Amino acid sequence: MRVGLLALLCCCYCQMAVAELLRIGFGTHKPPYIFEGEPRGLEYDVVMAAATRGGLQLTPYYAPMERLHLMLARGELDAIATTGMQSGVPAFYSDTYIEYHNVAVALASRHLSILSFADMRRYSISTYQRARYLLGSEFQSMAERNPLYREEALQINRNRLLYSGRVDLIIGDLRIFKYFNTQVADQVDVTQALTYFSLFSSTPYSVGFRQASQRDAFNQGLKVLRESGDYVRIEQRYAEP
Repeated sequence: MRVGLLALLCCCYCQMAVAELLRIGFGTHKPPYIFEGEPRGLEYDVVMAAATRGGLQLTPYYAPMERLHLMLARGELDAIATTGMQSGVPAFYSDTYIEYHNVAVALASRHLSILSFADMRRYSISTYQRARYLLGSEFQSMAERNPLYREEALQINRNRLLYSGRVDLIIGDLRIFKYFNTQVADQVDVTQALTYFSLFSSTPYSVGFRQASQRDAFNQGLKVLRESGDYVRIEQRYAEP
């Protein structure tokens, strides 16, 4: 009896030890990908599900992306989401787990003509933090030469700036932009006609880990998530109505 009880306790301990507890950073509120302070969102659900299937247990921490990259470099976080090798921060980067689809948006009343990133140099621009590193070398070159270029920690601010006419262009993921329109409709006129400039390829994102073993475990869990069909089911949960 005592031997059986000991075996049972050992079994329970092993099961508890399987999931490694890690502190992971997510960006600030950007639905439908991340709902800050809530355990949900397209990106949140994918990362958490992949980690679980890889034997990792994650505790979320929310902060602006610039701060998250600094915290990862300092060892204050075990991992951060929505990043990649081009971020410039040394880490072990996972396989791509999600892609964002960025567009440049202007009020139609501005009558802007933009055929390339170089054309953006003369306009005031608002986009998300670290976009200058994540959207390619041509975009980075434009951003570094444009004194009217700015990056916002709170992505909802872009919608306010655009519709109030305080910037010429905003750049961001189309799903995030459309979602925040519903949040600022009582503050600015979101019925204004818009012009969209589709100059960007899709932006792949990874999770950056401090240890290679954690990255490998996540990759394995992501593979299981995709092969099981659960990844598609998560996407469908956040599809536009």
